[in-house]
Amino acid sequence: MTSSSLKIEPIPHPLNTTVRVPGSKSLTNRALLVAALANGTTRLTNALFSDDSKYFAQALQTLGFDLQLDEANHEMTVTGLGGKIPAEKAELFIGNAGTAARFLSAFLTLGNGEYILDGEPRMRERPIGDLMNALNQLGVEMEAKNNCPPVEIFAKGLPGGKTKIAGDISSQFLSALLMVAPYAQSPITVTLSTELNSKPYVDMTINIMKDFGVEIEREDYNRFTIHPSFYSPLSTYAIESDASAASYFFAVPAICGGTVKVENISRQSVQGDIAFLDVLQKMGCSVSEADSSITVHGPSSIVGIDIDMRDIPDTAQTLAAIAPFADSPTRIRGIASARVKETDRVNATCTELKRLGVSVEEHEDGMTIYPCEKMRVASIQTYNDHRMAMAFSLIGLRFDGVTIENPSCVSKTFPNFFEVLETLR
Repeated sequence: MTSSSLKIEPIPHPLNTTVRVPGSKSLTNRALLVAALANGTTRLTNALFSDDSKYFAQALQTLGFDLQLDEANHEMTVTGLGGKIPAEKAELFIGNAGTAARFLSAFLTLGNGEYILDGEPRMRERPIGDLMNALNQLGVEMEAKNNCPPVEIFAKGLPGGKTKIAGDISSQFLSALLMVAPYAQSPITVTLSTELNSKPYVDMTINIMKDFGVEIEREDYNRFTIHPSFYSPLSTYAIESDASAASYFFAVPAICGGTVKVENISRQSVQGDIAFLDVLQKMGCSVSEADSSITVHGPSSIVGIDIDMRDIPDTAQTLAAIAPFADSPTRIRGIASARVKETDRVNATCTELKRLGVSVEEHEDGMTIYPCEKMRVASIQTYNDHRMAMAFSLIGLRFDGVTIENPSCVSKTFPNFFEVLETLR
């Protein structure tokens, strides 16, 4: 493997294997934020050590928090300061970690001083204006050119009050507001001005707040009220394995046949992407579960489906990798929000499928992918997007001719992805 490209070798036989994937990025980042707000020390176990979570952890250290990182044992120990931020001035660099950018923008309003939040060139194209508007309505002073990072925050605590926010750009805006709201000076009511995308991620946020002792009032997904309160530290908090990362291994039996078992994850997971299993069942896979593992069995042939993935957009590329092997077309709907992720994922996925010789139609909110008998040898561009690299590598497990460019981009969420992929053999 050169650092710049990786040829994927096919697996010529049905699978029968067990894998374990890292801790959830979404849960690790939420737990880091909430633990830093609690008053006391919390130990996170099975935490994810990847670019995104490390940027977040380093930002907290730069702000003066005591954060012990034990990568070998996948543990992070955070000593929270009850809503206080030690540093009065800080410049934070968060790479292309969208979650960190959004969560920290809200978190920093609780401080007292001036903070600048910046990232890689792609981060400077990822909109954050909606979150800023919502925080401005709550009495916060912050600014950003073109509504993208760098963000400058002039913090003197979070006054509170009423605010409105759109739910169709990123659910992380709402999650960021909800998590910091208990430390505002007065109650906060957040009203959504549009339908909410990625609802399971907001459920996850509300669950983790509850785990640390804070309940919120809500009217469905339309209005949320949070009263001043505080989080209680937990001696240990176990992070579930990442359901989005697991989706690649759940998908493999649909492409190669056989069975794959993924450990340390349950169908009752608070992570929305566990619903990708329902997608696989619609295509003809069967799914069985034990106490803390899920096994997917591939059928002799898979069927194309027509599906709305607005609640699980991060798994749309995984489905796109399976679709060419189905016996009828697959239509993916509801993922317009995926155009403002690490890359424009709708366009990038269509472009790379076409490079392989797959017939695809691109739509504003998704794509239609047609069965493909004969693929072309291709070098897949990954657009520095971890999910492009992971999804398209699956095609290479069946078709001999897939090379992944810039494979190291998986370090964003799953640094040892290709090592785990090798164990399928």
